Amino acid sequence: SEKTRSQMIDLLNQQLADVSDLDSQTKQAHWNIKGMDFIQLHEFFDDLAEQVLPYVDSIAERATAIGGVAMGTARMAAANSTLPEFPAGPYDGKTMVKTLVEIYGKFANSTRAAIDTADEAGDKDTADLFTTISGEMDKHLWFLEAHIQV
Repeated sequence: SEKTRSQMIDLLNQQLADVSDLDSQTKQAHWNIKGMDFIQLHEFFDDLAEQVLPYVDSIAERATAIGGVAMGTARMAAANSTLPEFPAGPYDGKTMVKTLVEIYGKFANSTRAAIDTADEAGDKDTADLFTTISGEMDKHLWFLEAHIQV
């Protein structure tokens, strides 16, 4: 229905804003990491960003496939993201990883909520898209959290 379509477009655009922000914040960590674990974390953060970027495209394309407009510019993402802002520094490894754990966790939680919202609306395809992303986010969180566990 038009109501469901409109609801899903709004949901997709919210997740698009957040995942675009997640990607840019991961790159912020990649560009600015300092300290003894520099090369390991520099490469790890870059790998994370490369894995997150396809989610941006998938979510945006789903919004347009169901008749919406993907609200995907950097300015749109910044204006609509629900993620916390990345700190200005310091950029030591432990602080960076803890920050990304918080940000990735928030996006993972909103993605799980988006699965339920899409499923309740009867949009199985959108729910499936978010389910795929959710599984990948859990893996990313596991990798991030392993760096700060004792």
